Amino acid sequence: MSTQKERSNPSTPKKRLSVWIKLTVFILGALAAQAIFFKRPQQLAPSANKSAQTFSVEDQAVTFAGYGGSASCKECHEEAYKAWATSHHGLAERLPSASLDEAAFSPARTIHHATQKTSFLKTNSEFEIITAGLSNAQQSFPVERVLGHEPLRQMLVPFPGGRWQVTEAAYDPRSNEWFNVYGDEDRRPGEWGHWTGRGMNWNTMCATCHNTRVRKNYDATNDVFHTAMAERSVSCESCHGPMKAHNDWQRANKGRSNDPTVRKLTRDQMLHTCAACHSRRAEITGDPKPGDNFFDHHLLSIVDESDLFFADGQVRDEDYEFTAFLGSRMFHKGVRCADCHEPHSAKVRLLGNMMCMSCHGSGATNAPIINPVTHSHHKVFGYDANGVMTNNDLANYKPDAIKETGGECVNCHMPQTTYMQRHSRHDHGFTIPDPLLTKQFNIPNACNRCHADKNADWSLAHVEKWYGDKMNRLTRTRAQTIARARLGDDSARVTLLKMLQTDEQDYWRAVAANLLEHWVSEPQIASALVIKLSDTNALVRQNIIQTLGLLGETATPDVREAINSRLKDPSRNVRIVAAQSLSSSLNTNSLPFFELQHMLNHNADQPTGQMQLGVHEFNQGNLTNALRHFQTAAKWDAFSPGIRHELAVLLSHMGRPREALLELQEAIRLAPRDAEFRFKLALAWNELGESAKALAELEQAVKLDPRHARAGYNLGLARNAAGNPTGAIEALLAAESSEPRDPAIPYARATIHARLGQMDDARRAARCALKLNPQFTEASSLLEQLQTR
Repeated sequence: MSTQKERSNPSTPKKRLSVWIKLTVFILGALAAQAIFFKRPQQLAPSANKSAQTFSVEDQAVTFAGYGGSASCKECHEEAYKAWATSHHGLAERLPSASLDEAAFSPARTIHHATQKTSFLKTNSEFEIITAGLSNAQQSFPVERVLGHEPLRQMLVPFPGGRWQVTEAAYDPRSNEWFNVYGDEDRRPGEWGHWTGRGMNWNTMCATCHNTRVRKNYDATNDVFHTAMAERSVSCESCHGPMKAHNDWQRANKGRSNDPTVRKLTRDQMLHTCAACHSRRAEITGDPKPGDNFFDHHLLSIVDESDLFFADGQVRDEDYEFTAFLGSRMFHKGVRCADCHEPHSAKVRLLGNMMCMSCHGSGATNAPIINPVTHSHHKVFGYDANGVMTNNDLANYKPDAIKETGGECVNCHMPQTTYMQRHSRHDHGFTIPDPLLTKQFNIPNACNRCHADKNADWSLAHVEKWYGDKMNRLTRTRAQTIARARLGDDSARVTLLKMLQTDEQDYWRAVAANLLEHWVSEPQIASALVIKLSDTNALVRQNIIQTLGLLGETATPDVREAINSRLKDPSRNVRIVAAQSLSSSLNTNSLPFFELQHMLNHNADQPTGQMQLGVHEFNQGNLTNALRHFQTAAKWDAFSPGIRHELAVLLSHMGRPREALLELQEAIRLAPRDAEFRFKLALAWNELGESAKALAELEQAVKLDPRHARAGYNLGLARNAAGNPTGAIEALLAAESSEPRDPAIPYARATIHARLGQMDDARRAARCALKLNPQFTEASSLLEQLQTR
């Protein structure tokens, strides 16, 4: 069981949201007025089109009938079958087994985690777990399936409504220990992330990647599942596709070649097949098959303004392998999964540095030649001090004896992060350790991961001595740009734009497109993004659309037309985000509409899915339906401050300010240090005529986040209204420093200076506003009046 989707739940603060719910937050966030009041949306009539192409997945019975089952492969492919059967894929999900699971339950034992306890025992040949259930009382639950193999196993428990829940108690077969995958966290029943909650629901979170051709089959009307699959575990046909026709042809044509039923996948098709599970992503269709393009079925999470990844591309949260690999130089130069991993066992083809040196060793022609000793400046197994190979005998290779040494290529360029307490995974970004980035932006480097007793200065001194000016490479400047962009630093704007236009790696152009959201309101940035919609890469186009979509109703006709043109994009991920951006005017009889509706319905079993449905209804002017979805999301994740915040915004739009205020107060109770929530509560108090309370909340918001420009702007207005013009100017200057592109801030300051008789300051502030917006008529009029004084 993976815990990755937990980090995508709506309780995450706004600035940390993943790509999946990015549009939800920013579409709603844009609805809040810059000053005090909200405005209501207008519904746009859809255009007519009677020649629509609908979207649906193939009938389940027809689909499953094409599968022959892994056992049917054994007769002709015995060696491959044997390697697969004991692999992590072959054992991804299975029924309980006495030979594999007896040691975990017999003798009985109990573990204590935080304030709770969980017991494990065997009764009448059945395995049981006794732990806190939905009522928070100790209950006995039968173990009916096992998820995963090594380094940990989790147990599946049947629940009402066709659900299967995954225990947070996990078993480590290497040490014969039970432990909690959340460590010291004290998750309680009723929480989204508790093992009884939707965050640990197998049907949504685990089934697809632990089994073959899964259909989730969620019934939203009754909130139940009818989940089915072609075969349990990640079977042969998970990667090769349905093979019953192949079996039938082979039986009828023994000894003959040129089987017409076999379709050999290209290297990129195999990569996309692996990526469907080895990535952090949102599902579009819920039904990818081997050979399909990943982007026709998923929205990929990438380096963005959230903390899912570090700015240099290293994984931070549980992000799996694909995204980091997509951003690597290895991928860009043509390396693919099967170059390093034997596909049936999934093990690395060669041990240790021999895997890397198969391309980077002497005589290689497709990659830079690397001397592992002189390059790493560490001892390397099988090489002398001059970098000459002395022993390449696999029988003498002892991985345990050289574990965590600097001479291992992967320890520097594929550092490991431990997830779920026991699962150590290699980063597939093949990044270059850079202690300077650690000093500047707290980005980890492999040197200090190993030399934990040293600081970044110590590591930086060594790498500068060893590699000199080579450290000033593109990867460093790119990471610095991204880190500054995440902070809203204007100095990143130009380099991000250059990155979008010239970076040779598709992935990093997509990242640049995503992070330009901070400046998308600038006409030149929006124009540059529109021009790059011709990019040949679907991920780049997707992120351009998502960024342009943040403009909402302020988008120019050219921008809207550019987004509209992508409703016919050849890649479904692009069509989907274009449809989301245009959902208020989308033709309801068009393929993009049906694709979007399918995606929304497919994901309706989670709070994020309900939020997406709510936004969709909101954009179409159906506020009552939108409210129903938002309230469902709040019910399903009662501890989510993010959902409470968005629900409050919607309630305010519906003219229900007191209810909005209550939701905002609950959001603040759950996240008392979130400045945005305080800011919105101030708006709500002001809407109710409670100016003193509004002022107090604005003071708190700016205290929590001094760079919150909108809060600072409103604080300036509120202080001025309260008879404190000096404090108002102070707040406006701070807001202006945080957001130097907003002409409303210096204009407001100019009016206060003028009332105080500070004419020179007033004129300077008015000119500043006009410089930012030459068509700012109020500022122009004010300046004319000031010129006569």
